[in-house]
Amino acid sequence: MVDIVNKETRSRMMSGIRGKDTRPELLLRRALHARGFRYRLHPKTMSGRPDMVLPKYRVAVFVHGCFWHRHEGCRFASTPATRPEFWAAKFAANIRRDQKVVATLSEDGWRIAIVWECALKKHDDVHRTVEYLVNWILEGGSFIEIDDNDLGS
Repeated sequence: MVDIVNKETRSRMMSGIRGKDTRPELLLRRALHARGFRYRLHPKTMSGRPDMVLPKYRVAVFVHGCFWHRHEGCRFASTPATRPEFWAAKFAANIRRDQKVVATLSEDGWRIAIVWECALKKHDDVHRTVEYLVNWILEGGSFIEIDDNDLGS
């Protein structure tokens, strides 16, 4: 399949995809802050540079884009038709890196929360996601993944 835009346009489009301060991340940060939680952003000293770290609770929060981090079974985790070998390698590397980061942080005693982008798509989802995450932070547990299936959507 041929790309519908030229190489320069595709390059410009791809360079506009943010690695931090994404819309889902900002929504979650604002909602947690409104609930009284304080956090550090993208600490350079931590493996994987989590999107948020709540030192008081020893929690590292990652807000994963369903497309880039391959949220299994999610409608937002489509695979481009062009250059399938490139995308397969790219996605496999992302998954391996994510697994390694979770293992490293867990070994260092951090509790890990992964919030999938799809859990933050709708206004009501943000509130339910934050409630779900806050309960987990306060009640304990070493690992949690939150997606739109957890919200009853």
